[in-house]
Amino acid sequence: MSRTYKTIGINLKSMPLGEHDRLLTVLTREYGLIQAVAPGSRKHKSQLAGRSALFAINELSMSKGKTLDRITQAETIASYPGLSRNLGTLTASQYLTELVLAQALSEQPQEELFELLVEHLSRLEKLNRSASPVLVLAHLNHGIFHLLASAGLAPQVRDCCVTQRAIVPDITDPNWRVSFKIDAGGTVSTPEESQLHVARETGGHYRTDRSPTLPPIYLNATELTLLQQLTLAELPPLPEPMATSPAIDRAWVAIERILRQYAQYHFGRSIRSATLIDTYLATQAV
Repeated sequence: MSRTYKTIGINLKSMPLGEHDRLLTVLTREYGLIQAVAPGSRKHKSQLAGRSALFAINELSMSKGKTLDRITQAETIASYPGLSRNLGTLTASQYLTELVLAQALSEQPQEELFELLVEHLSRLEKLNRSASPVLVLAHLNHGIFHLLASAGLAPQVRDCCVTQRAIVPDITDPNWRVSFKIDAGGTVSTPEESQLHVARETGGHYRTDRSPTLPPIYLNATELTLLQQLTLAELPPLPEPMATSPAIDRAWVAIERILRQYAQYHFGRSIRSATLIDTYLATQAV
């Protein structure tokens, strides 16, 4: 087997290694997740310094090592400097990166996951610098849902998990509700709730195992409508009267927290960037 190879990858994590190097975690199309040393990249004039930045997409020439591969050459073919111009888009990008790291495989092609991440980073970067926190949150939720789908974990939001019958939210009824059960994998029509037993968890903390101990969450019509739209490739314009409803802001916040719990439960790990999203939203009075 050749000791050198070439690949295209996006930097997901970076940490200092030794005095002058960096250890990069890179998602590549051809080889999946790899860890590689970027030698000398912490030196001020190093050619690899900028190429080691978070979210930089590089064409890499690699040398295989006993434990870690080394980057011998890198040419940046894309980057996302616009993400850092808005705290919300930067935090949302880090959030999506964590979900990618939770599912990416090593030594296997990951082209679909690579393209999905790049697409959602591009969408976040295209948002105006002064984009509202709710717009950022809508794009984040869309990315979360698509990454869950990529892992085969997307919640079922259009049909009942028990009966498989379609659930159609009635946005004209302010009292309309449907149950969402994280351990069951999505929405459950109210009459069918008794068929699924979920023990109530105490303490209010997120679980990071797969034990079926989460209580149901009740969605209103606006929340379910928005959740159903996340299954689409593009977020469509909201119909009237929803588009101008103040309930939309509250719904996007609620959906992020639901998807957060869902992802943490099914991936079996916490999402550290989620606390940064909470802080960001708090500073924006959302």
